[in-house]
Amino acid sequence: MGKPLVLLDVDGVLNPFQRPHIGYRRHRVAPNGVPFKLWLNRGHGPMLVELAASTGAELAWASYWCDRANQWIAPRIGLPTLPFVPIPDFPGTAEAVSLGAWKARHVAAWVGDRPFVWFEDEPDAAERLLDHLAEGSHLLVRINPLQGLLDGHLDRARAWLTRLNAED
Repeated sequence: MGKPLVLLDVDGVLNPFQRPHIGYRRHRVAPNGVPFKLWLNRGHGPMLVELAASTGAELAWASYWCDRANQWIAPRIGLPTLPFVPIPDFPGTAEAVSLGAWKARHVAAWVGDRPFVWFEDEPDAAERLLDHLAEGSHLLVRINPLQGLLDGHLDRARAWLTRLNAED
């Protein structure tokens, strides 16, 4: 089955959509040559690394940033280079799916039978995961995109991963 995964979204999770609280710093980046402003908290990297290490999990990106997160996000918050879910660009309404359903489809295919926690802000991603995966095989920690990742989200993930390890 492999080590459990901790999947990280970027926009709305590590990069809140409104001016965040203390601890965040604004960064100007240009993935694909397009200027973009990010709010990132340098403290998130060490907290996520510690969560993974203490629970025997592996960190990975589950974001439209894909491998670009390793260049533009990871070094700014103190994360190493991480594997990533290859999520293609959203096809739009022609596919008649939402952003959450599109991402969930690709996450489910990539994780296979590994248990995982996913920090995600898309409101329908949890329901769409159940289209592909058994209930209980994962925990989607829904993040308010205006606030981003908070300590309570990490606590919830730690508790689930600890219970998972106790069952083995």
